[in-house]
Amino acid sequence: MRTLPVLIATLLMAAVILPSCREDKKIDVASRLRPERMPTMSTVNVSTLISDSGITQYKIVSPLWLVYDNADTPYWNFPKGLYLRKYDPLFHVIATVAADSARYFKNQRIWRLDGNVELTKAPKDIFLTQQLFWDERRKQIYSDSFIHIETATHILEGHGFVSNDQLTGYRIIRPTGIFPVDRENLRGGSSPSNAVQAMEADPSPQNQATVETI
Repeated sequence: MRTLPVLIATLLMAAVILPSCREDKKIDVASRLRPERMPTMSTVNVSTLISDSGITQYKIVSPLWLVYDNADTPYWNFPKGLYLRKYDPLFHVIATVAADSARYFKNQRIWRLDGNVELTKAPKDIFLTQQLFWDERRKQIYSDSFIHIETATHILEGHGFVSNDQLTGYRIIRPTGIFPVDRENLRGGSSPSNAVQAMEADPSPQNQATVETI
């Protein structure tokens, strides 16, 4: 009987200590969580239309879409690749974009496309680079990386690129080459001056690109 008070006291102490330990453990786990690094939404096999003011702007297709609304700079992340179609107000496709990965910074309304970026503009223009930015607010597309451009009449290469978001007026910041697409001329040898003449000979709107050094 003498041991009974001691046993009761021990049990009471354990009852006080164990909840306290559990509470400390919960607090410790919570302290290690970083909400700004955790996606608030995760979606697989995405295919969706994005609208602004009731007008469809573009279509997004991606294997994985992660949304980070709690980050200091909220953004969408497409770590497994992105395919995007841009539409005009009449829902005609005016451009497409494909990249190995992409991020969209919501507050700034800026896209950053990385790795094997391929941008096309109807009917035949192709833009290839490793990183590309699209500023929706300023309606501008730009890159500091090497870029390769193919049109119906010529090929342009260089470092740095600036364009409006319709890709109807663009320039290469530091051009390194301008070549005619005519393969016969390429085999026979042609100078940059011949390529420039070929560009000037085609007045069609899709070929009114400007190439200048800044």
